[in-house]
Amino acid sequence: MIDRIDEARHLVAEGGAPVDVGPLAADRSEELFWMFSDAVARGEGYPQLPPLTRAVFADTWVRPISLVVGAVSGGALVGAYYLKPNQPGIGAHVANAGYLVARGARGAGVGRLLVEDSIGRAPLVGFDAIQFNFVFEDNPARSLYERLGWQVVGRVPDAAGKGRHALIYWRPVP
Repeated sequence: MIDRIDEARHLVAEGGAPVDVGPLAADRSEELFWMFSDAVARGEGYPQLPPLTRAVFADTWVRPISLVVGAVSGGALVGAYYLKPNQPGIGAHVANAGYLVARGARGAGVGRLLVEDSIGRAPLVGFDAIQFNFVFEDNPARSLYERLGWQVVGRVPDAAGKGRHALIYWRPVP
């Protein structure tokens, strides 16, 4: 259980590696930029077009953001997530979240640690639910989201062109 928004947690990934999960330190933003740039260039999970620019990075990970959390293992940033209001005004109680795991850390449970952490921190910044607006149907993280309580509440046909569809996921948080 997370009691404070600024709390760092010392966890162990499924593969046994120690992982520190907590608010992203400012000196890690360059690592996050390059990790996100790699995911965008590969078309992995995010709709931004390559090449990633600093402005697009800032629009996604810097403003308007309620919280950015990083996962550090072996001294390197291996993943991160953000929480921000999904909509302004009366819709601001629902968070939008985005998760990112470095290529070399995938399959080791880092993503699960980040998703579980976001569920615990979301209420601490005023959210009562988390919604994903654009999860590609071919995203391997879908099974994790569903195991952790997200439900599909919508589908966007041909969301990325060429028959690539996206799903909208939602779940309440404690």
